[in-house]
Amino acid sequence: MTDQGTATTSTASSIRGSLTNSGTGGRGVAVVTGASSGIGAASAAALAAAGFSVVLGARRGDRLAEVARRTGGRAFVLDVTDSDSVASLATEVPDVALLVACAGGAYGVDPVAQADAADWSRMYEVNVLGTQRVVRALMPALLTGDGGHVVTIGSTAGHSAYAGGGGYCGAKAALSSLTRALRLELNGRPVRVTEIAPGMVATEEFSLNRYGGDRARADAVYAGVERPLTAGDVAACVVFAAALPSHVDVDLLVVRPVAQADNVTVARHPLRVGE
Repeated sequence: MTDQGTATTSTASSIRGSLTNSGTGGRGVAVVTGASSGIGAASAAALAAAGFSVVLGARRGDRLAEVARRTGGRAFVLDVTDSDSVASLATEVPDVALLVACAGGAYGVDPVAQADAADWSRMYEVNVLGTQRVVRALMPALLTGDGGHVVTIGSTAGHSAYAGGGGYCGAKAALSSLTRALRLELNGRPVRVTEIAPGMVATEEFSLNRYGGDRARADAVYAGVERPLTAGDVAACVVFAAALPSHVDVDLLVVRPVAQADNVTVARHPLRVGE
């Protein structure tokens, strides 16, 4: 925690100086959590290319710094499960146009009756409470000026349960409910609220983490599937929703690869053309 706190102080000073001295991107400041890999890193890159000044938050400072270097963004070592860490970020970004709450993850695939409650707690802590902490801390900044936009990265798992997914489906369902409640609570205020719910996305870490580092089981998730979604595909959805006129709110965007009809109906063969 000491090393992380030192890094956070250093990067916070860098963010403050950069935003003050060089201004922001044409679209304003976008804060992306979970930005050290996967959908978060891809979203940071896509938003930077779209004209946002991007602040990247994640726990792993070394990987975060590399993503920031590639995207031209500003890195902030952030632990969304730590209220002090989130509060420190909020003091450095007084005006936020867009928050992309991407920090999350899945841990374990055990049936409900055999699942480890610690895995479930971890998923709820990161996916749900982590998002709530960041939204609460940054809401004053999102309400500054012409208002802002909150995008949560949910999952189709939050809209339809499947065997072995009780903990993750429950956490993402709670995130979806949080997002819908926030949309209602902000009605009449100039803040858009969007949930993007991807289906099968092949990233370097999601399934590997879920299966406790078992590479064979992680790779089997995507076996035979023609073109699962990539992190870049989901990032394109983030940019799409964010780039619409400020009076247009995409409440929910569900996106799957063509080969996946729902959470359990997946074509594991080349897509056929013709009869």
